[in-house]
Order: sequence, then structure tokens, then C-alpha cells
Amino acid sequence: MYKLLEKIRSPFCDRVFLRKAVVIALPVALQGFLNTVVNLVDTVMIGTLGESTISAVGLANKVFFVFSLLVFGCCSGVGVLASQFWGNRDTKNIKKVMGLALLIGLVSSAFFVIPSLLCPDLVMNIFTNSEGTIAIGAKYLVIAALSYPFTAVSNVLVAMLRSVGKAKIPVATSLLTILINVVLNYILIFGKFGAPALGAEGAALATLVARICEMLILIVIIYLRKMVIAAKPKELFGYSKKLLVEFFRTAAPVIANEFMWGLGVTIYSVAYGRMGDGAVAAITVAQTLQDLVLVLFQGLSAATAIVLGNEMGAGRLELAKEDAGKFLWLQFVISIFAGIFLYLMRWQFIGIYSLTPEVAQAVNLCIIVFILYLPAKSYNYINIVGVLRSGGDTTVCLILDTAGVWLIGVPFAFLGALVFHFPIHIVYAMVLFEEAVKMVGGFWRYRSGKWVNNLAIKV
Repeated sequence: MYKLLEKIRSPFCDRVFLRKAVVIALPVALQGFLNTVVNLVDTVMIGTLGESTISAVGLANKVFFVFSLLVFGCCSGVGVLASQFWGNRDTKNIKKVMGLALLIGLVSSAFFVIPSLLCPDLVMNIFTNSEGTIAIGAKYLVIAALSYPFTAVSNVLVAMLRSVGKAKIPVATSLLTILINVVLNYILIFGKFGAPALGAEGAALATLVARICEMLILIVIIYLRKMVIAAKPKELFGYSKKLLVEFFRTAAPVIANEFMWGLGVTIYSVAYGRMGDGAVAAITVAQTLQDLVLVLFQGLSAATAIVLGNEMGAGRLELAKEDAGKFLWLQFVISIFAGIFLYLMRWQFIGIYSLTPEVAQAVNLCIIVFILYLPAKSYNYINIVGVLRSGGDTTVCLILDTAGVWLIGVPFAFLGALVFHFPIHIVYAMVLFEEAVKMVGGFWRYRSGKWVNNLAIKV
């Protein structure tokens, strides 16, 4: 018992470790929190237009969800290499991998933008058979899809800034673009200050303008300050064989991982969409509220990947192992307090929305289910996205994530929703069971120590 308490206390007693973790995790978590607040405000504003509109926008954004995870996978893979290159102060290769990430992100965006523009009704029909929801969602999707290329560029730049220790800049940028988004939402959704009341289409237009502003602001700051990643066009291209091999060996599984995981999670929405607008509205609101907690672990996982990547890139492998354990214990303690906070505050959050009593109760039960699974879900965040990926153990991460979603989550979603016709919170509990199974496999891999690798010496 004493040894267990010592392990729990260890991350809080190591000031050097805490400083490294907080310097990166806090800005990332703050940025994620700000983005979540915007999503919450969006949902509240759109919620005044009715449950069908909430459902339509929530389902339309599943397209962006899959796209954003594909870009996140690209950025995570690049971030692993960039963090290790930065640990070795190899600025030349940092710019090269940034060029690769930008190229992949922009090309990938075309595969989502084109169908969203040409056949939005068909895309929406994948998620729901409600004609009213399809009509609203299609109009939203046509405008929102135009923001995807700008989002891709911004996400790559943010990932590179974090990898070289400039995590505060994306936060400042987010503050400004979020303000733009919220103000435009208010004006365009409700038709204020002489503007037409566009409803869901107004929310999409506000998002598009905000994404364009975010990208431009980041580019201006990076080049005006002449930062490490302020590359000339020729510095972004021209790749050695060793770099390409290491990039695709490390990044390709991460990109595949996020895409396949995101696609699987989106398939859950296909099941939810067949349960009616009330179920979709409930899970949309519940997941928006849950994101307020998950941003903590997004920040911590980013800090884990960057800190451990820097240490391994500099050849400090034993320190990386030691700090990995501290990150995992830190995650455990935070997950307990975060779960208690969400449980105590759940009705205050739910009360913000204009929901029927039945939908509000469904949201409440979904949140309780989420809290029960939170320790497992947060462990997987830190271990898979942070610890295992930091050393390039990306193939195992791919297996863990995709197997959990496709072999457990997806079948359970359709069994619960379409075969047994369970209520939404029971279906959600069945879906989240994959987190518990994945935690077991992830813990085994962490204990093996095979994730500890210095990638920077290979290029």
C-alpha cells in the first residue's frame, strides 16, 4: 500500500517533471477547452431552433469529425518525429516533415470537400433517414466543408509549434478566432444587426470565416517572428530516402489509426441516427459536455508525447521510461477528480440547453455512463496517444484502437440500437466497453518497454 501511495505521489513531488508537463499540457488543454466552449455555445444557440436542428448539425459534423481525426493522425505522426528532431535540434528535418504533413492534409481535405459539395443529401443519408434532418444538415454541410482545407493547414502549424515548445501561440490564436466565431454565430444564426437569420447555415458560415482567420493569423505570427518552422517553400520539399522511410513507418500507422478509429466512431452515429432525433440530440449534448473534461487528457497526452519524444530524441531513454510512469499516475488522479466534478455539475450543464425532460434525462444517464468509463478512457488517451506513440510504436497503437472500435464498439452499437432497441445510455455503455478492453492491451504493451526508441538517430 505504501509503494502504491508513493507512485501516486511521485508525479506531484517531482517539480522538474511537473514543470515540463504543465508548460505543454496547460496551453493545449486550454486551447481544447476554448474550442469545446465554442462547440457548447454553438449547440446552445442551435438548440433554440429545435431538436431536429441539433441532430442535423451534430450528424453533419461527423464528416468533419472523421476528417479532423485523419488530420490529427497526420499531425500526431509528424509530431512524434518533430519532437524527437527538436530534442536533437535538427531544424532541417523539422521543416521537411512539416511539408509532408501540409501536403497530406490538403490532399486529404479534397476527399471530404468534394462529396460534401456535390452530394450533401447523400452524405447525410448515411447517418439518418429523417428527411427534415437531412435537409437541414445538407445545407449546413455544403458551407462547413469549405473550411476543411484551412483547418488542415492550421492543425499542422499548431502541431509543429507545440513540438518546438511554442504551445502558447495557438492558445492566443484560438482566443481571437473563437471570439470571431461566437460573434458571427450570434449575428448569422439569429439575424442580428441587419443580417439575415440563416439558422444552421449561419453557424456553418461563421465556422468558415473563423477557420480562415485562424490560418492567416498563425501564418503571419510564424513568419513575422521568424520562428523555427518559418520555412521557405523549397525547405518544405525534397526528402531523403531515410526521412521518407522513417516518416511513413512512424506516421502512416498513426494516420491509418486515427482515420479507422474515427470512421468506426462515426459508424456509431449511424446506429444512433436510427434511434430517432431525441437519441441523437441526447448523445450530441452529452458528448459536448464530456469534451469539457476530455480536453484535460488531450492536453496531457500532447505533453506526454512531446516530453517523452524530446527525451528519447536526446538519448535519455531511462528518463523517458520514468516520466512515462509519472504521466500515467497523473492521469489516474486527474480522472478521479474530473469524474467527481462532472457528476456534481451535470445538471447545471444540462440546464443550459433547451431540452425536453425526456432528452435531458437521457443526457444525464449518458454522462453517468461516461464517468464510469472515464478512468479507462483517459488511460488510453495518455498511453496510446502519448506514451506509445512518442517512441514510434505506432503499429501497435493502430491495432489497439482499430480492434477496439471495429471488433467491439461497432457491433455493440448496432446490436444495442437496432436489434435489442435499448435506450441510448445503454447503447452508449455497450459502445464504451471497448475502452476497458483496449486498456488491458495497452497496459501490456506499456509494461513491455518496446515503445522506447530514439528515432532521431535513424534519419
